[in-house]
Amino acid sequence: MKALSHFKTIMHHKKLVRKGCFKVGLYWQGVTHDLSKFSPSEFIVGAKYYQGTRSPNNAEREAIGYSSAWLHHKGRNKHHYEYWIDYSSRANPPGMLPCPMPDKYIAEMIMDRIAACKTYQGKAYTDKSPLEYYLAGKDPAPIHEYTKKYLEQFLYMLAEKGEEETFRFIKKEFLKK
Repeated sequence: MKALSHFKTIMHHKKLVRKGCFKVGLYWQGVTHDLSKFSPSEFIVGAKYYQGTRSPNNAEREAIGYSSAWLHHKGRNKHHYEYWIDYSSRANPPGMLPCPMPDKYIAEMIMDRIAACKTYQGKAYTDKSPLEYYLAGKDPAPIHEYTKKYLEQFLYMLAEKGEEETFRFIKKEFLKK
């Protein structure tokens, strides 16, 4: 039963991301978003830890100390800033450094965050929800300043001006530059 519920949650999330991506002109990304969630590495774990009110990755993290599903997911989906962390021998000292995300993946990341909040918050969702979630749980992982600038700009714009204006700006200004 958890597997079916998990599948329905994934499909609902994908539908919301697809609608958002289509509104900003990212048709291929809207169709192919999160396909790795159907791989055994992600789906089986997601069904096992499914709760319906939050990501199963968080429950897996609590149970075993890390999320194998998240490690698989972030390495295959370019709309996560964690995908864009690479090793640099030119840094002082050498080590892991964030790279700037291409604009189309920043836009998809916004759609993903909106859809995740809508999926898990249901009727409690507001246009401030993605910003509040981001501010409450800023990940200590490095994020490139370019990526962070636009992520935060769009989350604040969404909170203050709503989806319609934010999506219009992303489509007409951000993705056209």
